Amino acid sequence: MKEETTARILRTLPREKAFYFFTSIGNYTGESAISFKEFMNKINEVSVKSLEFHLYRGDFEKWIAETLEDPELTSEIESLRNQNYSGTALKEQLYNILTKHYEKIISKF
Repeated sequence: MKEETTARILRTLPREKAFYFFTSIGNYTGESAISFKEFMNKINEVSVKSLEFHLYRGDFEKWIAETLEDPELTSEIESLRNQNYSGTALKEQLYNILTKHYEKIISKF
C-alpha cells in the first residue's frame, strides 16, 4: 500500500464526513467517528442494534469505500455482511476485521 493511500485512510475527517451511528432511521446514538481508528474503537461502544442496522444496510461499506477510499477493507466488510452475523458475534467479528486491517496498515506506514 502506498504511503499516500495509507495516510488518506488514516486521516482525521471533517465532521461532515464522519460516520454517524444510528439504531434505526432517525434514531441517532450520539456516537460518531471522524477517523478509521475512532470508527474501529466505537465498534465496541455502540449497541449491537446499531451495528446490525448499519452493516445490513451497507452503510459501513459505503462509508469505507467513499470516504476512507479503502477498497480492501470495503470487500472485507461486504464479506462479513454476507455471513449474516448478529449480536455479540457480529461485534467481535467486525472489531477483529478492523483491528487486523488497522495493524496491517500501520505496519507499512
